[in-house]
Amino acid sequence: MSTESKGTAIVTGASSGIGQVYAERLAARGYDLILVARRLERLEALGKKITAETGRKVEAIQADLTQREGVAKVEARLASDPTITLLVNNAGISLEGSLLENDTAKIEQIIAINTVAPTVLTAAAAKQFVARDKGGIINIASVLAFAPEMFDGIYSGTKAHLINVSQSLAARVKDTNVRVQAVLPGATRSEIWENSGKDVDALLPGMVMETADLVDAALLGFDRGEVVTIPPLHDEAQFLAYEAARHAMGPNLSRKEVAPRYRA
Repeated sequence: MSTESKGTAIVTGASSGIGQVYAERLAARGYDLILVARRLERLEALGKKITAETGRKVEAIQADLTQREGVAKVEARLASDPTITLLVNNAGISLEGSLLENDTAKIEQIIAINTVAPTVLTAAAAKQFVARDKGGIINIASVLAFAPEMFDGIYSGTKAHLINVSQSLAARVKDTNVRVQAVLPGATRSEIWENSGKDVDALLPGMVMETADLVDAALLGFDRGEVVTIPPLHDEAQFLAYEAARHAMGPNLSRKEVAPRYRA
């Protein structure tokens, strides 16, 4: 447990699962907390527990991040509170079924909370942190960003977006004291599975990581300054090769002339 204050961390989706463990771990590291979720009672109970165990100050903000009003509430706090030094964008949902089984409202909902909310909050935090030359942003993405053919494609697409945002922002702040990290969990034990009608143990037997292990590994990656952290990937060379191939292809993606294979 740290007695030195590291400022305040905002954690979205903190009422359970990955967000809850992040809250507990960050408090132990010396952060005061602002916990954000729809379920206020859970946040308040978690806050009391954390304060009793660590002595850190914990504030609960009830906000539905599928709604513009909820996002604006957190955005305003980021803009007005200079004690905030860390943002963890964890809130997110999955879908039961694919594009073929979900209506417009469900599709708009997942895009709102998985894409719009963390992007807006990342921008709000980054502007403040760059101005103060201090701070960190952690975006919880997913390994499914690399496997769009699996599951519904919408969820994985929202997580690919977060990786893009994180890598782009990290490149722009690399000469500052602001750190940006995208965390890519694999199957991890959390409520998101049951909330989307999936039995993760039946779906991926023997492959489900415990939430605490995921968060501890992710925080180690953050400490090391990693922009992309993939806790379940044992062979780091695979990701490094993927990144090398992507960068090698970059200069060849825009040309005046059509590639010969597309000429009639």
